[in-house]
Formats: sequence, structure tokens, C-alpha cells
Amino acid sequence: MILGIIPISFRFRGKLRRLAMIYKCFLDHPGKGLHPTQIARHTGIGFSEVNNRLQATPELFVKLPRRPDGITRYRLTSSITAQSAEEVEKFLIKAARKESLIFYAFGTMVILILLIVAIIIAPVL
Repeated sequence: MILGIIPISFRFRGKLRRLAMIYKCFLDHPGKGLHPTQIARHTGIGFSEVNNRLQATPELFVKLPRRPDGITRYRLTSSITAQSAEEVEKFLIKAARKESLIFYAFGTMVILILLIVAIIIAPVL
């Protein structure tokens, strides 16, 4: 999401279900590097969205070096692999909550700036 002229992109907020589905796909195929098309096929999420999520969240997914045939694959990071599914779910929720707090803080700042402008302009009218 891009707000006005300030580019703000949320990697977790609003994307928890898709990230959880991609994570579960990796759990269903343990020890394998998966191509985004394979993940898209197994999860039902569009290829471009899967590719964007894999690239945008290096905390969860790591890009493997290209094979000689040129296919790029992804795996879960070692820190995520070592955690249980509940711990990963808590991590995702915590990251989404942090992004929500940033979003609300930014919204509050904009409203306060508009309020200050209105207070300054009000006596002139």
C-alpha cells in the first residue's frame, strides 16, 4: 500500500493468511527448495503475489542460489525452521501488530498536523 506521496509498504499487515499458507506449503514439503510456481499451485495464491511475498519477507524465506538450469527456489530460513508452528504464528502476528502501530501513528500525526493548521487558520477567517 502506498499512502499519498510517501511510499509506505507493509510486508505483514493484511498479508498474514497468505504468509501462513506459504509457510504451511513449505512444512508440507520439508527439506525441499520450492519455486514460486510450485507454491502458487499448492496454495491457490497467484504467482505474482507468492513471488512478492517471498521476496519481501527475508525473515521467513531465503532465496537459494540459482541452479544450472536457471530455476530460482526458496526455502524457509534456518531460524524459522527451528521454531514450532505456534512460534511462527506468534512472530507473524507480532510483526503485523508492529506495522499496524506504525500505520496508526502515521495517521495520528497527519490528523494532528491538520488540526494544528486548522487552529492556526481559524482566527484569520
